[in-house]
Amino acid sequence: MIILNSLFPIFALLLLGAVLKRMGLTDAHFLKISDRLIYYFFFPLMLFREIGGASLDKGIDWNFCLACFSVLLAMFFLSTLVIKLLPVADYQAGSFSQSCYRFNTYIGVAVIVNSLGTEGVKYFGIMIGFTIPFINLFAVSTCIWFSGQDVGFKRRLGIVGRALVANPLILGCLAGIFYSRTFGSFPVFINNSMALISSVALPLALISIGGALTFTGVRGNLAPALLSAFLKLAVLPAFGWLFFALFHVTGLPFKVGMIFLALPASTAIYILSSQMNSDINLASAAIVVSTLLSFLSLSVVLLL
Repeated sequence: MIILNSLFPIFALLLLGAVLKRMGLTDAHFLKISDRLIYYFFFPLMLFREIGGASLDKGIDWNFCLACFSVLLAMFFLSTLVIKLLPVADYQAGSFSQSCYRFNTYIGVAVIVNSLGTEGVKYFGIMIGFTIPFINLFAVSTCIWFSGQDVGFKRRLGIVGRALVANPLILGCLAGIFYSRTFGSFPVFINNSMALISSVALPLALISIGGALTFTGVRGNLAPALLSAFLKLAVLPAFGWLFFALFHVTGLPFKVGMIFLALPASTAIYILSSQMNSDINLASAAIVVSTLLSFLSLSVVLLL
């Protein structure tokens, strides 16, 4: 029942988003505006509230953070090796690499709220703030390296820096950590107000993702999309199981980490691929394929 209770609402809202788009009740303009609202306001506020109102008296679980980083680093090297050894064109390398380790934050929070509650969101938020900088570094470096352009270290550092400084999710997590360590809790009227506002985040995010999913380009990129989905949804959680054991990560952090590693590829892959002259059709295909197959990976993780 945990699979049905945790995953059915998420995939039902994804399907609802696709149905609403097909019925004409939403359109590309609506989805673009809702994405901006979610990314820049609703989701950062939700993360700020969940982390800021949580007790961080024991500090941050650094073993958990370092284990997550080790998993992502291992997958970054493995995906780069796959690009070198298999027929993944340089033009596709950036999109392929990202789809092996870049995760969908919105689906992640939805699954964790349904299965582990708000305490799990605290760990997920801290992990977001810790891992996203490295994920951006891996993604940008791969896109530049395989583009054949000699952009120089300073420009590469500038691209990564802008991606991090302007990331509202990281800012929301850091602000939440600061507030929790400084004040510890919110006044009831402020907490209730933020709870009401942030309750919009998850349903709107899932409806937007469902409406944005398109099968355009899947047929022509099915093989690399399936390969990246296998690495993201099967190999990455296996790496996680190994590194969490090595770093002695157990209990709730272990559960949050395994859900994190079983998530589908992020829709942000498409955005960065378009900005860095990588294959947007492969990016789109990878997002669709991993989202559909993530029902299996998340089901296995929830059972374990």
